[in-house]
Formats: sequence, structure tokens, C-alpha cells
Amino acid sequence: MIIAHTVAELRHALRHTERPAFVPTMGNLHAGHLSLLAQAKPLGDATVTSIFVNRLQFLPGEDFDSYPRTFADDCAALEQAGCDVLFAPREGDLYPEPQTFRIQPDPQLADLLEGAFRPGFFTGMATVVMKLFMAVFAGKPHGTAMFGKKDYQQLMVVRGMVRQFALPVDVVACETERADDGLALSSRNRYLTEAERAESVQLVQALRALAQAALAAGERLPAERPALETTATAQLAARGWQPDYLTVRRRADLLPPQAGDGAGALVALGAARLGSTRLIDNLEV
Repeated sequence: MIIAHTVAELRHALRHTERPAFVPTMGNLHAGHLSLLAQAKPLGDATVTSIFVNRLQFLPGEDFDSYPRTFADDCAALEQAGCDVLFAPREGDLYPEPQTFRIQPDPQLADLLEGAFRPGFFTGMATVVMKLFMAVFAGKPHGTAMFGKKDYQQLMVVRGMVRQFALPVDVVACETERADDGLALSSRNRYLTEAERAESVQLVQALRALAQAALAAGERLPAERPALETTATAQLAARGWQPDYLTVRRRADLLPPQAGDGAGALVALGAARLGSTRLIDNLEV
């Protein structure tokens, strides 16, 4: 496995590659990341994984400084999984000067849900993804980038960016990897205490119940949705969680469902804090 720290080193490593398959990460890799890499391998002539904790997408008071950094373990896992190139830029390599040019996603998508509770997050995320895409795919006829569905809104923002800028990249959505009890795998799960880890499965269970209630509502869903969401949120809060949202939205645009929206068109999404750890998850309905 080649390890590149600068854009120039990365491009040199990929000089004979025409169709890179790319997995962007912030490191602290788990089985979900490695699943993305496994799915990427048949889609390109070289696999590239990036590890970069992007300061631009962290709000003041969030966990940028404490975000788990496990570079040596990550390298060993990637090499064992058959990654061809690891791009691990230092902050000064990716941002050699203040990043005053930024990607501003469509507020009709980016200001909802995660964007409402983490203002500026999607601008920082889209900006670094654009920089990473330019580093990996510049001069290539085509490529593929892998994104997990756990970060559902992020996936939609990236797809919109790729579409509107006509980037030569196929964005592949990969199913969420889960622990045996259903908890979505996440680098932040290691913040959980033993007791919190046992409780953490309640988020996906709340989303399952909300999804089932939404399907049962049928044509009444547009009218009944607020009450269903209020009930789901209250039940999770009663267990000691601090929910930001539990909601049912349309997959196409994350707006509230309309008459006729049913199975195959909806997604239940949730974000809630358990102790000091903020967890997100979703289930397509």
C-alpha cells in the first residue's frame, strides 16, 4: 500500500490509474469503512482511501480535538484489506492557505435536520469532499466514490454537488453496517460507556417503531406525522436521551411526506445525544 501525504504524491501514485475507486474517511476505521473498501475494489482499477479529520465541518465546542485518531491501526487494517493507496494529508497539505473559497450546498437540503442542528456542517463537508475529489480524480476520465447510507443527508448533498458540477464521479450509496444488536457502526461509538453502549440500540429501535407507524398510517401520514414524531421523540427522551429529531421524510428531498408517499419513498431519520455522544441513524421505509 502506498501512503501519500500531499496532493502531488497522490497524483504521482495514481499516474497510471484511469478509474480510481475512492473511500473518503476521517479515520478510526471500523468494519463499516472496510465494507466500503471491499465494495469499491471491483469498481475501479485502483482503490484509494483518505484519512483526514476535517476541521471545517466541526462546530465550535464539537469534538475536533478529541476525535479518535488511530492512524497506525488504520494503516494496518487498510493494508490487510487490500487498499492500494492511502491519502493521509496533514492539515497544511490540504489547506496550505486559508480556505476562503467554499462549497455552499442548496439550503433547501442542507439547512434541514443535521444542517439545522449543526449549522455550517455541510459547507465544511462539501468543501473538503470537493478538494478530495479534485485530488483523486483530476485528469481521470471517470471514477467512483463510496458513501455509507448512515450519513443519509450527507450522501444526498454529495450527490447534488456531483450532479450540478458535472463531476466525472459515480457516487455509490452503501448500506449501513450494523452490530449484531442493530447499532449503526460509527467511529464515535467508542465514546460510549458500557452502560450507554447497551442503551444505544434504542435509537434504531425507535426509528423502526416510527417507520412502522408511518406505514400503518397510510394515506393519513401527512396529517398524523407530527404526532407520530412527537411520540417517538418523547419515548426516547424518557429513557434519558436528548433527541434532536426523529422524523419521517421523503427519500427524494427530505421534505415532509405528501399524500401518496408510502413504502419505497420514505426514510425515518434520527439524531440524539446519549450522555456526551451524539448518534445518528436512519432506516429507509
